[in-house]
Amino acid sequence: MSQMSKVRRSTKGQRLRRKRIGCLVRQVQLLLLVVTVAAVALAVFAARRRESPGSATGTPVPTTTQSPTPTRSPTAGPTITPGGPTLSPTPKPKRLGILSGHSGPENDPGAVCPDGLREVDINLAVSQRVVAALRDRGYEVDLLEEYDDRLSGYRADAFLSIHADACDVPEASGFKVARVSFSAIPEIEDVLVECLYQEYGRITGLPRHDYSITPDMHGYHAFLEVDPQTPAAIIEMGFLGADRDILVNRPDVLAEGIVAGLLCFLED
Repeated sequence: MSQMSKVRRSTKGQRLRRKRIGCLVRQVQLLLLVVTVAAVALAVFAARRRESPGSATGTPVPTTTQSPTPTRSPTAGPTITPGGPTLSPTPKPKRLGILSGHSGPENDPGAVCPDGLREVDINLAVSQRVVAALRDRGYEVDLLEEYDDRLSGYRADAFLSIHADACDVPEASGFKVARVSFSAIPEIEDVLVECLYQEYGRITGLPRHDYSITPDMHGYHAFLEVDPQTPAAIIEMGFLGADRDILVNRPDVLAEGIVAGLLCFLED
């Protein structure tokens, strides 16, 4: 074999080897590309899974909305039906104390006229009418005696002691109202006194005789016995002499005037 033939054969073999190596390189490059693409796809898939926790298979998991726990209505009050009338608790009736002056087992007649007319009888007749009228209006009313055991610490929305004035001043006419001198609730008791002056005078037509109020009225024993927070007053309805006619013959009018005065205080 000639030298030229050997050279040609060697060159052809080298070309064939280079061709095979190039083919292998391209195959390796293609494999690397496939691996890279697969890695990127896996990374994207993993990122999406992290953004949607709770989905192990990639399938969306339905969310469950928890219903709020129902609140029980209090059992103390009435059940209100939506759209129905609003119910309100019935208010407790107000309480009053009416003391009939000089009444009780002591047999104290109070003022007595020469013909035997007794203050205690006038006081009781009017007091009983006042109590009945107030009860008819729904008030809780206690009819008290002069030295009633219930007076100690007595608590009410109003307290009134009912009396009539002396018989030994023939020309004197009119009525008067007073409260305790050193009151724990002076503004409130002043309203009670003024309401009685206004309404009793309007209905009975009797004039005010407040300039004859005595220290005994301001220091009346019942004022010192009832609870200091109970608004209290005393009324002298008229004089047994000059005002005898209305005191004896028209107790209903006197009671009406007193009731109106108390309602003025309690309701206005």
